[in-house]
Amino acid sequence: MSEIITDIAAKRELGNKLLSGIRNLPPVPFLMLEVSKMLENPRVGASDLSRVISKDQAMVAKILTVANSPLYGLPRRVSTLEFAIVILGFDQIKNIIVAFSMMDAFRTYDERNWNKRAYWFHSIMTAVASKRIADDLGYRKSGEAFTVGLLHDLGITVIHKYFNNKFHEIVGLVENQKMSYLAAEEKVMKLTHQEIGKFLTEKWNLPESIGDGILYHHSPSLAIENKELAAIVHLADCMTQRFLIGDFDWDENIMLDVGVIDILNLGDIQYLENFIDSYKELFKAQFDSIIF
Repeated sequence: MSEIITDIAAKRELGNKLLSGIRNLPPVPFLMLEVSKMLENPRVGASDLSRVISKDQAMVAKILTVANSPLYGLPRRVSTLEFAIVILGFDQIKNIIVAFSMMDAFRTYDERNWNKRAYWFHSIMTAVASKRIADDLGYRKSGEAFTVGLLHDLGITVIHKYFNNKFHEIVGLVENQKMSYLAAEEKVMKLTHQEIGKFLTEKWNLPESIGDGILYHHSPSLAIENKELAAIVHLADCMTQRFLIGDFDWDENIMLDVGVIDILNLGDIQYLENFIDSYKELFKAQFDSIIF
């Protein structure tokens, strides 16, 4: 087996080199830049933001679908973009746009060894569940939980889109040698999809908290900063596997990091299990409502 790189500085250098070698790495989407710039102006109102976002009707549909999803937890139906902006707030809208913009920028169309529908459903389920868990636990930046939930596996699509031969090599190791996807990623890429996702957020100048949430979504106990955010997304990710609703093969045999008990003040293992189980019916309702 190839030597696994554990040094953080070496990982960073490798990640930067990897992304720098992608000649057609997508630029930051125009809508994402325009909305971010608008929100720097304190005089901008919901109607101003609505006019700009309305230029992208696909984004409008995604925002309304998310706002009306059972796990998102809004008390009333949202039928217009402007009302969605008012009820969700500027920060939430920005987080939704950032997340979907990145998903769209790295969308891949080659379906060999890649179930893009399952990936999309899994990402959506993890995003809205992360937002709901964050709200239920009183985590202040629940919009970031949504963003990290949607983007947590983005590194997989980068491998698939830009390193396609290596992607199929990873799949081959998993199928033929019964290796885990993470171990196969390490062997082939010298990096995991979490690390690649983290490097992408740095490349696009997203908040460090989002990068940390992506980097540690499989192991929040290892995070130094932003442990709560990583732990929330980890829980949502694990729930998709536990309930077999929006689950994804790259998370097969994912291990629950029981460190979330202390990180999120969830009492003990029995309380944690009950907490997880309490979301099952919401997951069922959410899955039935997905129309993407």
